Amino acid sequence: MPQLDVNTWPPQLFWLAVTFLVLYFIISKIVIPRTGGVIEGRKNQIDSDLNAAQRFKADTDKAVADYEKALADARGRAQAIAKETRDKLNAEVDKERSKLDGELAAKIAAAEKTIQETRSKALASVTELATDIATDIVGQLTGTKVTKADAAKAVAKAQGN
Repeated sequence: MPQLDVNTWPPQLFWLAVTFLVLYFIISKIVIPRTGGVIEGRKNQIDSDLNAAQRFKADTDKAVADYEKALADARGRAQAIAKETRDKLNAEVDKERSKLDGELAAKIAAAEKTIQETRSKALASVTELATDIATDIVGQLTGTKVTKADAAKAVAKAQGN
């Protein structure tokens, strides 16, 4: 094998050095700059993408804050409208209630007056009825005829007790 022959080592070392230097030159002057450029380009793209993502995040945070503010404002307006409507309805209900209370009070007063009149009439007719009944009872029990005037006196005397 020629690689193991000591006499062929100097040319092999020479060509090794020449090949190493040529490859070193190619890698250092052509490959590394291109690779470095690609890496630098990728780094710049990543930085650009990160900056854009941060801008989008800031825009999103601002949009969310604006949305929450608008939502809070809408809730406040809705509560104000609800309170205004509730107050208006309560006022209408109170007005109707007072109107109905007045009507009911008038009807109750009229009913009490009618009851009082009916009671007075009933009491007057009770006395007359008691007189008639007393006359009939005395007539049936004793067989004598009692005048209405005597029966009325007896009923009046009994009511006075």
